[in-house]
Amino acid sequence: MNIKANLIVDAKGLACPMPIVRTKKAMNDLEPGRIVEVQSTDQGSTADLKAWAESRGHQYLGTVEDGGLLKHYLRKSAGEEQQEKKHPHAAENEELLRLLNAGEALTVLDVREEAEFLFGHIPGALSIPLGELESRTGELDREKPLYVICRTGSRSDLAAQQLAEAGFTKVFNVVPGMSRWTGEKVSEAES
Repeated sequence: MNIKANLIVDAKGLACPMPIVRTKKAMNDLEPGRIVEVQSTDQGSTADLKAWAESRGHQYLGTVEDGGLLKHYLRKSAGEEQQEKKHPHAAENEELLRLLNAGEALTVLDVREEAEFLFGHIPGALSIPLGELESRTGELDREKPLYVICRTGSRSDLAAQQLAEAGFTKVFNVVPGMSRWTGEKVSEAES
């Protein structure tokens, strides 16, 4: 399949959030209605770019895998630029750590990819990668507060928005996320 793009963004070898950062910069310089092809080797980039595009009003067209290379296609929104949506409720790492240490009844939802989760996560955290969240919301307790975490607060922000749209009322995006987590971590990759 040969899809014509107006611009190609090279994000090969880069992990979240860099494919989004590069795509965002490229989209700023692109005319509305034009197509961008984002080339990435990060398996998590499909869900990340799809969620990012939708949050900005851009159209996510699809992804084609070509021998380990992911080619994502997005169409820049026509008309007025939309303000990037942010989930209105955030909690800092320290607040989540304090709640966990106090034994509060809550759910920590880690939306990073499985490999990221296995190399280090908060004890007791539930792993549901962002790309699987929509189909797995039934696994979540709607009564307990949900603290959504990723590496930097970007994917978790998109996940928090999705959960709020799905009717979850006690959702908090944890910032700055696992990249700066100082509490206990467990790793399943090393066992």
